[in-house]
Amino acid sequence: MNIVITGATRGIGAGLAAHYRSSGHNVVATGRSSGADVTLDVTQPADHSAMAEKLADMPVDLLVCNAGVYLDKGADLETGYAPDLWAQSFAANVTGVFLTIQSLLPHLRAATSPKIAIISSQMASHTRASGGSYIYRASKAAVLNVGRNLAADLAGDIAVGIYHPGWVQTDMGGSAADITVDAAVAGLAARFDALSLETTGCFETWDGRAHAY
Repeated sequence: MNIVITGATRGIGAGLAAHYRSSGHNVVATGRSSGADVTLDVTQPADHSAMAEKLADMPVDLLVCNAGVYLDKGADLETGYAPDLWAQSFAANVTGVFLTIQSLLPHLRAATSPKIAIISSQMASHTRASGGSYIYRASKAAVLNVGRNLAADLAGDIAVGIYHPGWVQTDMGGSAADITVDAAVAGLAARFDALSLETTGCFETWDGRAHAY
């Protein structure tokens, strides 16, 4: 398979890239750093155009939209959540996902059974509204909605799945998180493999449980 993974220079994205490469797949790992195969700041439209041009006519079998930010972690309700943090977070976590998918639609449609996997969070669900992290929660709920609507528009063409990767021991998740990167990667890869046109629009956890919207 030809696989494109955004935000793939560290954490879950890097783990997914290593997993798929070890299985013999062709992986294009994108990121903002020089260690990426393709430099991509998902908030920059010009970067998306450059990536699509660089991929030329390569079919994309699996697109994993993993890049994202958590800028309001630990913010205080009375003094935090500045307007620029809302703008930056939605630019990366929502608009960036949409632009990535939009720019690679021709490449996805060139594949035989293309799939899009969007990394959201259980914090997107109304069942996990425990307070705090307003910006992150709102952005992940928004990208969940984007994924559901893409599944409707791309029905019969491209399968779309939305996933909670678990609370993972990364820079974002912290050392006290529940699961390792390896565990998250193994679970997510199994979910992506199971994704089909019949299950498009699903919102699932890394370990295969359906999640409430």
